[in-house]
Amino acid sequence: MSCFIMWLAVLVVLVLILMYRWYRQSQILENLTDKYVFITGCDSGFGNMLAKQLDRRGMRVLAACFSEKGAGTLKKETSSRLQTVILDVTDSTSVSSAAKWVSNTVGNKGLWGVVNNAGYSLGVAPNEWQKIEDYAKVLNVNLLGMINVTVHLLHLVRKAQGRIVNVSSGVGRLSTFGGGYCPSKFGVEAFSDSLRREMRDFGVKVSIIEPGAFQTTIIASDMHVNFLRRLWENLPTAVKESYGHRYYEKCVKGLESLERTASPRIHMVPDCMEHAVTAVYPWTRYSPGWDCKFYFIPLSYLPTVISDYVLCRSAPKPACM
Repeated sequence: MSCFIMWLAVLVVLVLILMYRWYRQSQILENLTDKYVFITGCDSGFGNMLAKQLDRRGMRVLAACFSEKGAGTLKKETSSRLQTVILDVTDSTSVSSAAKWVSNTVGNKGLWGVVNNAGYSLGVAPNEWQKIEDYAKVLNVNLLGMINVTVHLLHLVRKAQGRIVNVSSGVGRLSTFGGGYCPSKFGVEAFSDSLRREMRDFGVKVSIIEPGAFQTTIIASDMHVNFLRRLWENLPTAVKESYGHRYYEKCVKGLESLERTASPRIHMVPDCMEHAVTAVYPWTRYSPGWDCKFYFIPLSYLPTVISDYVLCRSAPKPACM
């Protein structure tokens, strides 16, 4: 009987914790229509969806697009509140110009939110096959560009005691392939963690979005396979012989499989971004996607010998074995 009472008490405590968690999660800010949010990478994908969602909520969205075409299409699909600006996050002049535009637009209100969504993924391939230029392309967008945008706009966010939302990835917690993408997302995690602690006393909250694989253009297999083929064809003969053609073929199949198995529920990611911007109590980390929740993150906490075994077991094997 005493054992039953003990387990019942544990169950009650767990239910109360879950109810409290749900209650906190459900609390949404008031006066959202007065708040400005700046979003990068709004031409397509998650950024485009988030811009439309926040616009429907009545928020004042400042959408940064890479192309005039993307900006024009977005403006046609949203209200007159939404404003666009052309931004190349890898160009410091472009970032400075966009920051001045944002400052003039928000005026004394300050900037409630910055969502660093712009991303570049081309470069998923073995490390030895790539040149430093291949790494730089990814790092300049995903990490350095994100830092540059944040630093330029941080004083406006501090003024509003607002939010910084940075898009990382499940592979920002568990490095699963070569190239610059995983290091760039690990860098997003590190920068966001330090920024969150620095901004705490200013009343600014920093959230990290860690999506798994979703069916967006960023994981389109044709693009990645073509990049991988170019690397393979340009490899020295000795390197090709060490890896073997079967290794290359297995890499191609892995990229094609990733696109097939990626989740079609892409709304989960902008929903997390929206919560981070609009909730009274935003989470520090959001992990949309079952693969992130039940594979990447749990495996990242296990001893290295176990995670290495799991990842290496399904990895391509070189010919030299």
